[in-house]
Parts: sequence; C-alpha cells; structure tokens
Amino acid sequence: MANVVVMGAQWGDEGKGKIVDWLSERADIIVRFQGGHNAGHTLVINGVTYKLALLPSGVVRPGKLSVIGNGVVVDPWHLAKEIEGIKAQGVHVGPDNLKVAENATLILPLHRELDQLREEAAGGQKIGTTGRGIGPAYEDKVGRRAIRVQDLRNLQNLGPKIDRLLVHHNALRRGLGQPEIAKDVLTAELTAIAPSIIPYIDTVWALLDDARQKGKRILFEGAQGALLDIDHGTYPYVTSSNTIAAQAAAGSGIGPRAIGTVLGLAKAYTTRVGSGPFPTELHDEIGELIGTRGKEFGTNTGRRRRCGWFDAVLVRQVVKVAGIDGIALTKLDILDPLAELKICVGYDLDGRKYDRLPAGMNEQARVKPIYETMPGWQSSTAGKRSWGDLPAAAIKYVKRIEELIGCPVTLLSTSPERDDTILMRDPFAD
Repeated sequence: MANVVVMGAQWGDEGKGKIVDWLSERADIIVRFQGGHNAGHTLVINGVTYKLALLPSGVVRPGKLSVIGNGVVVDPWHLAKEIEGIKAQGVHVGPDNLKVAENATLILPLHRELDQLREEAAGGQKIGTTGRGIGPAYEDKVGRRAIRVQDLRNLQNLGPKIDRLLVHHNALRRGLGQPEIAKDVLTAELTAIAPSIIPYIDTVWALLDDARQKGKRILFEGAQGALLDIDHGTYPYVTSSNTIAAQAAAGSGIGPRAIGTVLGLAKAYTTRVGSGPFPTELHDEIGELIGTRGKEFGTNTGRRRRCGWFDAVLVRQVVKVAGIDGIALTKLDILDPLAELKICVGYDLDGRKYDRLPAGMNEQARVKPIYETMPGWQSSTAGKRSWGDLPAAAIKYVKRIEELIGCPVTLLSTSPERDDTILMRDPFAD
C-alpha cells in the first residue's frame, strides 16, 4: 500500500513540514487530517522560507493536490490570510490544487475569545494553549452545535444553528463577566468571509476514495505530536484532537485499510512548548545551546521551546501506540558541538524503575530520567546527504536510538533545506 501517514513522535515541532514537503514529490495528494492553525510548519526551499499553519505542506509543490480534511478545525479568516500570504511568495493556490472538507468544523471569533479568557482565568493552572480557539471549536463539534464549512454555502438557513451555538457561548461569557455576542454580528462575520472559502469546498471523502481507486499515492500530514494526543498524551497538557496515525482515517474519511506506512518524526533531542511534564528538560547551558542552535521558537507563536535530551522511553511508547513503522530523525546537526550526549532509557519514580510514562499527572511530574551516556562527534553533520558521510559517533548514536525505541530510523534530516536528507528506506516503497 503506497499511502503514508506522517506524524510527530514527540511533543510536536519535529520538522514534519520539511519531511512532508520532501516526501510529497512521491505523492499525488497531501492531506491534513487533524489540528488547526496552532500547528506551524516551516519549509526552506532553495533558501526561501515558507511558513504554513493550515495549508498542507505539499502546497508549495506544483502539480500536487492539497486537502484539508474533516478532522481539522478551520479558522476561515486565517485560511484566507494564509492563502494570500503564500500567493504573495509566488506559490499558486486555487480550487484546482486546494480542497477543504465540507464537513470540517469552523473556528469562529467567539472560540478565540473563549480560549484566551479561560487561559487568563486559569492562573497557575494554565494548559498552555495558543489561544487560537482550537479547543473550544472541538468542544462545539463534540457538543453538536458547531458551524461547519458547508454552512458557509447556506447562511440564509443558518439561524437555528447560530441560536443553539449562542445559547451555550453567551452563558459562558456571562459567567466570565463578558458581554454577550449578538446573532447578527456573527452572521455578518460569516457572510463576509464565506466568498473567500466557498470555492475550495469539496466532498473530501469521495475525492479521496476516487483517488485511491485510481491508484493515486496519498500522503497524510499530522499536526502537533503524539505526546499531545487527547487520549495518549500527557493529559491535561495536550491538544484537543487525536494526533496519532489512526486519526488519519477518521480525519479524512478514508478507511483505515487505505493506510500503508506510518512514518514517525522525532528530533535527535526533545523539545516541548507550553506547560506540562518534560522528564529530560535541561535548565543549563547545554539546553540553552540546543535551543539557540536549533532555533527553537514556535513558527506561528514565537514561543521559546523547552529543550532536553532524547527520551527513548517516550518515543518507544509512541511507536507502539501509533503503530509507527519507521522514524525520520531530524536536527541531528544541532548536536554537532557536544562532547557528550545523553539518552533517557528509563524513569525513576519514588525509587521504582519504569519503562513507560505513567498516565497520572502527579506521577508524570515526579519521574526522574535514567540516562545512558554516549560520546559526541564534535564535527559537522550539517547538510550531509549520505549515510557514509556521517561521523562514526553520529552513526552509533542513531543506531543506539533504533535499539532503544524498537523501530528503524528510515530517514535522516541534516538541515532545514529540502534536499539535505538521507533516505535509508522509502516509505512509499513499503
């Protein structure tokens, strides 16, 4: 089966944008299947940087079809702005190469406001959201009161749905001491943005089924990482959607048997944005060096990422939960100057050794990493495109990671540039 899912095997920011872009040369269709515009992807192609949030990373490649699936929550104002921004960089985006699922949920201004109000009210108990309305939009989806993409075509019949939505949200706003939202204001906002989105609306599940019947290659692009999964992540410090590979089917309307290979992405170290447990986090000059060399700032938010050693326990757990077939290891070059490297091989929790991360929030906060130390290589791996060109110590580091996570490293990225990639096994060939 030629179809491939690309997903993050850590807390996100693993470099999915570059890898999806690189793999999209081999694909016909690229599908985003969950998340929203809180997930930033940075692509560097021939020295030009493209920053994407909602648009699938394959949009920068001519002749490819990009799809935003039903599992994504879509901020139509942000989408329209992002389309115009990428067009200004000379990239063609039109109804011929971008489709948005008619049954995807919309993020509305009231969702953004609620997200920010609740984070402010949480004080020291903040989750660390981006404040972009992702969580509240998913809540409305599950609560069966969401406005969906297809509703932009039928605004004249939307009155009862808006009434139902505002009964809920205005009650919340009163409780937070905020003014209520008027129905005509929300209707006017939707009426103004609808013409920018309507040309892209399509029945995505049918489109993908037709493509699959014709033998087209489909690349599914996840957002965030598995450790932010609403079920399998470090709850409650997670995102509001399922981020593991199984969501590719539900979030696009294609059957699970259509998924062939699952490629997980992991940095050669670990990062995390926002609040929550992080067993291998470094608060010293090494963590500062990794963050500086790795340019560890959020693509969309600008927030500094927390940095730490590679956590093989977590990645091994994700490999099992998500059914990962191979790992794309990114940012190996960031570790080039270090004389010594550490890999987390287990946890100590109150004197007891764990080979997994406990599910409880309190236990997760208390685990201490058990490290294995390896020598660094202290020579450049940046831009290498051949396995044989890597220093021996770098090869040993990669091989040890494979052993510890129980999964092969099938692809290695040595810089943000598209072609600075070492391919050991083509996921589309499996």
